[in-house]
Parts: sequence; structure tokens; C-alpha cells
Amino acid sequence: MLTIIAAMVEEFSFLKAESPAPKIEEKVLDWPPTEETSTTLELPASTRTLTVSASIYHPEPNQTDSTPYITADGSHINKRDPKKHRWIAVSRDLHTKWGGDISFGDSLWVTGISDELDGLYIVRDLMNRRIHKQIDLLVGKKDHIMGYWKNVQIAKLD
Repeated sequence: MLTIIAAMVEEFSFLKAESPAPKIEEKVLDWPPTEETSTTLELPASTRTLTVSASIYHPEPNQTDSTPYITADGSHINKRDPKKHRWIAVSRDLHTKWGGDISFGDSLWVTGISDELDGLYIVRDLMNRRIHKQIDLLVGKKDHIMGYWKNVQIAKLD
């Protein structure tokens, strides 16, 4: 009986001796990150920009439709923190379905609003048909952001 237990112990220790998984090097990261590790995103000079107006919207029925937490492309908005998505609605004249160059899922680089709101957004929603040459940034009521901005630059990233 003792020999059987000894054989089993040897067998299990043999299986654990070497793992077939590749070895991973661990690197300690500095916190906060040094300036060398941070990156700034800039558009290539050849990127075509479009000048539009910008506003914000909250996911609620009086600013959307009867399903405020579902965007036009079927995406579901996080009810607790809508702003974290960095999603955007575009006016219909900018969308490919109505002759524009922008489709659902496209990445747009937005500049000309503020340091907090400028940056990368994903197109997930459409605006009312009465609106032209405008974008709408999705934010939550708790974000306390209001505004309307003219001469905002958007660029479609490939």
C-alpha cells in the first residue's frame, strides 16, 4: 500500500515539474506613468476634416425616442455612466444611409469643444432628421455637462 502511495506522489510531482505554458516575463510599471510612457494622439496631416456644430444629449425619452438606452445601431448604453462609452450621434446628412461619409462604428476624432470632451468617439446613434451638420455627444445627467459649440472639427479615422 505504501508503494502505491509513493508511486502516486512521484507521478503527480512529475506532472507539476514543468508546465507546457510559456514563461511570462514580469515588468514592474512605474506609477504614475512617466512622460516617456504617455502618448499623445495626433491626426495625420492628410486626414480630411469636416466643420460641424456639437451638442450633448442624455439618454432619456424627451431627448431620444421611447428606447433611450438603445442607440440607432442597437448598442446598449450603460445606465450608470453613459459618458464612459464615448459614443456619438451624427446628423443624418453626415451618415452614409443618407449620402454622407460616416457609418455606424466609425471612429471620429473630435476637436474644438474642450480638453475634457475632445478626443476619440465611436458613431452609434443618429440625430433627428431636422438637424444638419451636427454631432451629439452622449453624456449622463450626473456629468453636469451642457453646451452647444460651433466650428467643431471632426475627422474620420480609418
